[in-house]
Amino acid sequence: MIKKVLLLSLGWLSWLALAGPFHNQQQLDEFTAGTEWFFAVESNLLPEAGRFRGSIELHNASGTVLPAGMSDWGWYFHSIRKIETTQSQGLQLEHIQGDLHRITPTEEFAGLSVGQSLQLSFTSAPWVISYSDWMPRAFMVAGSLQPAVFGNTDTEDFSRFVRPMTRPEQRLRNIGDGDKFATVTAERRFANNAQAVHASLNSVQLQQRIIPQPVQLHHRRGQTVLSTNWQLQAQGALANEAAYLAEQLNRHFGQPLSGQANSPTIELQLDASQPGLKPEGYQLTIERQRIGVTGFDEAGVFYGIQSLLALLPVQGSTEVQLPQLTILDYPRFSWRGMHYDMARNFHGLDVTLRLIEQMGRYKLNKLHLHLTEDEGWRLEIPGLPELTDIGANRCFDLTEQQCLLTQLGTGPHSSGSGNGYYSRADFIKLLRHAKAHHIEVIPEIDMPGHARAAIKAMEARYQRLQAAGEPELARRYLLSEANDTSSYLTVQNYNDNSINVCLDSTYAFVDKVMYELQQMYREAGLQLRVFHMGGDEVGAGSWQGAPACEQLFAEPLNGVAGVADLKPYFINRVAQLANQRGLAMAAWEDGLMADSTRPFRREQFDNNDVIVNAWDNIWEWGYGDRAYRFANAGYQVVQSAGTNLYFDHPQEAHPKERGYYWAARYTDTEKVFFYRPDHLYSNAEFTRDGTPITDLEALLGRALPKLEQPDNMLGIQGQVWGETIRTADQLEHMIYPRLIALAERAWHRADWEPNKDSAKARQSWQQFIQRLTSIEFPRLTEAGAQHYLPPPGAIRQQGLVTANHAWPAVSIEYSLDQGQNWQGYQQPLQQQGEVWLRSRSLSGQRSRIIRLQ
Repeated sequence: MIKKVLLLSLGWLSWLALAGPFHNQQQLDEFTAGTEWFFAVESNLLPEAGRFRGSIELHNASGTVLPAGMSDWGWYFHSIRKIETTQSQGLQLEHIQGDLHRITPTEEFAGLSVGQSLQLSFTSAPWVISYSDWMPRAFMVAGSLQPAVFGNTDTEDFSRFVRPMTRPEQRLRNIGDGDKFATVTAERRFANNAQAVHASLNSVQLQQRIIPQPVQLHHRRGQTVLSTNWQLQAQGALANEAAYLAEQLNRHFGQPLSGQANSPTIELQLDASQPGLKPEGYQLTIERQRIGVTGFDEAGVFYGIQSLLALLPVQGSTEVQLPQLTILDYPRFSWRGMHYDMARNFHGLDVTLRLIEQMGRYKLNKLHLHLTEDEGWRLEIPGLPELTDIGANRCFDLTEQQCLLTQLGTGPHSSGSGNGYYSRADFIKLLRHAKAHHIEVIPEIDMPGHARAAIKAMEARYQRLQAAGEPELARRYLLSEANDTSSYLTVQNYNDNSINVCLDSTYAFVDKVMYELQQMYREAGLQLRVFHMGGDEVGAGSWQGAPACEQLFAEPLNGVAGVADLKPYFINRVAQLANQRGLAMAAWEDGLMADSTRPFRREQFDNNDVIVNAWDNIWEWGYGDRAYRFANAGYQVVQSAGTNLYFDHPQEAHPKERGYYWAARYTDTEKVFFYRPDHLYSNAEFTRDGTPITDLEALLGRALPKLEQPDNMLGIQGQVWGETIRTADQLEHMIYPRLIALAERAWHRADWEPNKDSAKARQSWQQFIQRLTSIEFPRLTEAGAQHYLPPPGAIRQQGLVTANHAWPAVSIEYSLDQGQNWQGYQQPLQQQGEVWLRSRSLSGQRSRIIRLQ
């Protein structure tokens, strides 16, 4: 792989030898500041299914002329769709790596005069139906000058560099026998909202509709007044939980509890023998002079505290009226997880700590951190500084000796979005914070695919140590071979992101990382229990041209006779390393599949636990039964369904909604709420093109396996992947409130399951959403978190503009002057001109704006 980088760099250097129009940095900066760059989708409804036609437009409003013919400049841009080499308008467009593309002038280039525009058209696959499919920060390179970003693309406002997507051919896909997911317009949303029934819980009922819903709640007559005059008592083993509760009450009341020996008492205690209690369960009892939280274990006490705090009003006060009641509660699943990918784009430590706090609030207990990817390595590993010096930093450096190739809208500078990492101290702080909230952190080091950041970092380390005259040390952790001729292309358009599984140095690297992870956990006062190795989406063709693999094949009786044996060989060696360190192993489902229907034999792994994230459940592809297949084969399974539990998917079928849509056209909060983990096939409602699924077995033409070992079904997990999410605010808009619906299903087994269309199910949803908008949204805001809010619906009829919203406790605002001034919507508007509308939560957070022409 080093050879590929050198060839790319030599080609770049020879191109730079050409003369160019820019003689100094100021000229280049002025050109990119004054030239506008636009992406446009022309059509997704091409004759060939699964393709689209797009274009790039430039308008030269600068004072610099680009001369005709070849020159030393190039334009670089990010496109998640790989564009094949194209020549048009005297320009050559080519793919570099991942999402990075380049446009350079040929001898036929006619030049670009001041005031002139050009358009470069292309086709690619699959479709582009969301603005967020386009990435910001296109830039220009000229000679030895510093790269300069086109000014109008240096923003998160897509309207500044993406042409409007308003026509049907821009919004619909050529998929199946036609895209049945119509774009949600203001009018269609209005009609849908009109069907919504709002719950009418009174204030007492709303206070007691805790999320997640408890197993049992018995309300008695009478109120208890909680104030700072109370005292807090706890068993010695519950010192941490007592300190947490004291801090939360201090925040609410504005001063600490000051009760004396004879004052009313909050008691925290452990009693695993108490009838009805189960692991992580609790009993909360509120009486006039006593509040008791009894837990099966420390986690149970913590969750009982969360239920007590959920009864408090959002706003601080000097005293609180609490209902006298008894709650007996325990979780549905032992694994109630959230997966967070900060490897694609790093969002900082603060938002991670805030995520931990909200997970604890809603009784989620597993935080799966996707720490490494092609686009970034996000954890400091002592002794391997290149992993973060290079692997956590994207910029424009084709040699990748200073940084990774820029990807995902970072642009050419290290100051661009997505760069950064957790220092060792940061990660230990994160672990301690998670421990305080009874959350287990599952670290994922993705391999052998999705490993480009690690590969390039170790190549840079090799170059550094080779130059220092230490060849043996240079090779110690090398993950690639210079003379590897393997040819492949991954789903994310990389041809160099697979670790060489035939090198012993690869396993030295894996063991080094495991060791350092264990040391961080120990310093945090914890024990690392699970090592997640990723294992997904390895490029077909990896290792076919690797000399080390040819050498391995030549060794007799080692069980590795060809390329097909290399995946199990790698997994077995990593599993053995994990087992030697006392670790369970986890992987994404495709990493543990022997073929499309059969998992590897569970017996080949000595690890006590092998955990599988079952994610690829596109129903018509036939993989949706893998969760049951793995459980029946003896693996422990976490349902991570792409169709329902991927929070990086759009929240509505509209081009302005952020996210990928490969698994589902959209995944809103209601869809998460109605996921039925005990009835897997009941979730098969639509194919990707929107065709209703009425008989899954008939669709697949085969019988579906039943769940024979339900004890192996650990639980469910939400996933947020970071390709389109560049900021902390964007991250939280994608996570919340879907995470809260996830918590409801992970903790509470509803009595309406699996019949989501029953009156009882609809009532459950209505009450959940009333609590969410009335209480949980203000809580999120008070905690400093952002959340998504659906936009309103609106219609224009007989000269009147009428608006509505699907959710209760959400107001609507409108503007008649393109957003300069906003007013609260109270009644239909007599208005002929354009009207802008948006939703507003009780705590002041707002939806995206819709425009009614």
